[in-house]
Amino acid sequence: MRLALGTVQFGMAYGVANQQGQVDHARAQAIIETARGEGIDTLDTAIAYGESELTLGQLNLDGFKLITKLPSLPDNCVDIIGWVEEQLTGSLGRLNCSKVHGLLLHRPEQLLGSQGAELYRSLTEMKAQGFVEKIGISIYEPQELDQLFANMDFDLVQAPFNVFDTRLVDSGWLQKIPARGAELHVRSVFMQGLLLMAGAERPAKFSRWSTLWQEWHDWLSTSGLSPVQACLRHALSFNEVSRVVVGVDTAAQLQEIS
Repeated sequence: MRLALGTVQFGMAYGVANQQGQVDHARAQAIIETARGEGIDTLDTAIAYGESELTLGQLNLDGFKLITKLPSLPDNCVDIIGWVEEQLTGSLGRLNCSKVHGLLLHRPEQLLGSQGAELYRSLTEMKAQGFVEKIGISIYEPQELDQLFANMDFDLVQAPFNVFDTRLVDSGWLQKIPARGAELHVRSVFMQGLLLMAGAERPAKFSRWSTLWQEWHDWLSTSGLSPVQACLRHALSFNEVSRVVVGVDTAAQLQEIS
């Protein structure tokens, strides 16, 4: 199964299409059990996702690979490895586990600053000590990778990718990431639910792209695919993609997706 479950909704109300708010404990438990039954083996969270780590730590996560992300390194931090260790120790405690599959940076551009080399060494030290299996970065723009990979190696890269956002392909990094020995996980395949909405449901602030939305709905009508099917088939059609991260509010939504 190449899907991964994103759990930001476990910690806060998230997403343009979210109408149910933060997922409560009972729904979170049902979603996790559904994920296990569907063969999903990877859970994606972050320290910045509100109560997400804490909620996950109260559930049975046997058999799941956990990926979490560090927040921004404080500007005045003098003990960087101490800060990284403190953040990771907090995550492990909230998640109720002894190690995580992946530890990513939410602000990878900090690796290019004056503290970047020490921050990178701190990540590799956490891996060397066995607290982390893979270190990596969560990016917003593929061009960030040009400088980052020039001097550093990563085991995992997470990036936005969907039918409208094909920058990974256009930049060539879709092929280059796995060629560098790193896993590629893609997110935002539904654009926070925007691609799944009927025209009348879409918030008015997105109406400036009405022509694009109409083309999308016309194509769906012609193809006979549902929005979920079209979005997932697009992302999964690229063999370079190891995992497609999807977030849901209910177990029923996850069953539809998987």
